[in-house]
Amino acid sequence: MTRRRLEAFSDGVLAVVITIMVLNLHPPAGDSITDLRPLLPKLAVYLLSFVFVAIYWNNHHHMFQVVSRISGGVLWANAHLLFWVSLTPAAAAWLGPHLGDTAPTAVYGVVLLGSAIAYTILTRSLLAVQPADSPLARAVGRDTKGILSLVAYAIAIAVTPVVPWFSLGLYFAVAAVWLVPDRRMERVLQPRQSHQTR
Repeated sequence: MTRRRLEAFSDGVLAVVITIMVLNLHPPAGDSITDLRPLLPKLAVYLLSFVFVAIYWNNHHHMFQVVSRISGGVLWANAHLLFWVSLTPAAAAWLGPHLGDTAPTAVYGVVLLGSAIAYTILTRSLLAVQPADSPLARAVGRDTKGILSLVAYAIAIAVTPVVPWFSLGLYFAVAAVWLVPDRRMERVLQPRQSHQTR
């Protein structure tokens, strides 16, 4: 499988994930604006989940712009990431009507943590098949933001039985940190794009 085919397949899966999430939203029975009030928790979870999937799509796209090789291990690591992200609609559907309840909040966090771990594994799998001084290696560096995200998710899951609202706050905080596309990749991409336009 080529790099472009892997990207196209991943794009398709992520598009389906977003479509399933929006299909879980149902309009209110009434015709008043106040009838939307019970939907607000579901809309908040949908927004968080949409941003979460969009972040992975953005960063996945950027990362594959700076790699020159893929391997069988990369294909499986990518499938592993798609597995975890594909669980987002189910976790979001449970959390929406139970916002702040312990079990749905913890399960949603497990999906976030599993996706973050899978993305880390994918990054390491790609690094293993690139030259030591590759653009990806320069862009990733120590990956402080990625490591801190893993720690934040783990803490959020651990404290869910005591303060589930704090856990939800951590989920939103991590999403906010990653909302901007990964500038590390953009910095590596800019010199290559400038060179290609000459």
